Amino acid sequence: MPTLFIVFIVLHALISSVASNTWEKSGWGTGAVFAEGQKNGIGLGQLAPDFELTTLQGEPVKLSDFRGKKVVLNFWATWCPPCRVEMPHMQRFYSDYKDRNVVILSVDATHTEASKIPVQAFVDYWGLTFPVVLDTTGDIGKMYQVSAYPATYILDEQGIIRKKHPGAMDQTMLEKAVGSF
Repeated sequence: MPTLFIVFIVLHALISSVASNTWEKSGWGTGAVFAEGQKNGIGLGQLAPDFELTTLQGEPVKLSDFRGKKVVLNFWATWCPPCRVEMPHMQRFYSDYKDRNVVILSVDATHTEASKIPVQAFVDYWGLTFPVVLDTTGDIGKMYQVSAYPATYILDEQGIIRKKHPGAMDQTMLEKAVGSF
């Protein structure tokens, strides 16, 4: 059993390292600023591409529905260990900031799940109260070039991407990212 745990840790570190290097080349986690005012794109300073997905209850939600608020756009999956670590922080952050013009839009990689049942169980287990939408085809994750979970984009009130973060975030990191602009 300890050997399996060590293998898991080594694989996680390797995957995280590769993902981090890939994301940094595309602006993830860097201070790079792409040209302000460019059309839709996933680079810093660009207008985040709009999309519409449905909630677990089947209600449509569009990213643009949240214009006028800062948005923490978080990509995750139930089977992802760092996502499980991150979710209590996301919920605490949301509880503290939802009345401060901030929303979390949580995008589950439903195309990688066995069904919607584990997603609902995950939401119930963590007591998530922020919007959770289902990427059933994986198209939105591809559009945002998500190659590892979790991955987070921080958008300003106009929908401009201000920060990107590969990997799990805690409440302090979320507060710093949202408070930096």
